[in-house]
Amino acid sequence: MFQPAEEGLGGAEAMIADDVLSNPRPDLTMALHLWNEKPFGWLGIAPGPVMAASEIFVIHIIGKGGHGAAPHTTIDPVLAAAQVVNALQGIVARNVAPLQSAVVSVTMIHTGEAFNIIPQTVEIQGTIRTFDPEVRSRVLERFNQVVNNVTQAFECMAEIELGSITPAVVNDPEITRRVRQVAETLQIGSDMPLTYSTMGSEDMAFIMQGIPSCYFFVGSSNPGKGFNYSHHHPKFDFDEASLPRAVALMTAAAIDFLKE
Repeated sequence: MFQPAEEGLGGAEAMIADDVLSNPRPDLTMALHLWNEKPFGWLGIAPGPVMAASEIFVIHIIGKGGHGAAPHTTIDPVLAAAQVVNALQGIVARNVAPLQSAVVSVTMIHTGEAFNIIPQTVEIQGTIRTFDPEVRSRVLERFNQVVNNVTQAFECMAEIELGSITPAVVNDPEITRRVRQVAETLQIGSDMPLTYSTMGSEDMAFIMQGIPSCYFFVGSSNPGKGFNYSHHHPKFDFDEASLPRAVALMTAAAIDFLKE
């Protein structure tokens, strides 16, 4: 399968709705991603969680607008928003165990139209990333508490929209062991760490639910050729020599499993 619209647009879910996992249902699945965070020759083939569950949030903080020269006649949503952004950073720092992982990132703030007007509303957007379902539940619980209580402390009102984009990508240990074994046989990976994960997310996770799977990464950067920009950078490019290695590993692993 060639997976479309994986950047939060529901491509995998649409394929599942179109019966990509039916008649026949796969015994296992594999997927790969070229990875410019690592150099050509590197392979990331690790068991367990390798990509994070992802949520998107939109917060509307509603106050009372007015003239910037008379702030006492307003209920300032900008001040409330600033405190909310600061307070949200405490969730990971103080509510998630140090040896566990989570991300709460505010990435957009929209408000205001003039230098001398305190606006009526502020919109805040961002993302939450987690691996463990219990950590996810705790982070979401604290997220709602922090936003509502901090906003209320500044006499504003908050409206929260939380949307789940994808669950975590979790590799089956045995399938992953087999893929690593094939990679070692092919001798195409100069560096294969036993553990690797990223807080990036991937909706291949929907395909992998209930099916033993392995999602692996193929290093594709090459600073010597100028291919050292990360994903989503405007100058992103990759060493195309990584492509035959990726295809070889996927093909050889599939053949290995089909021998059974």
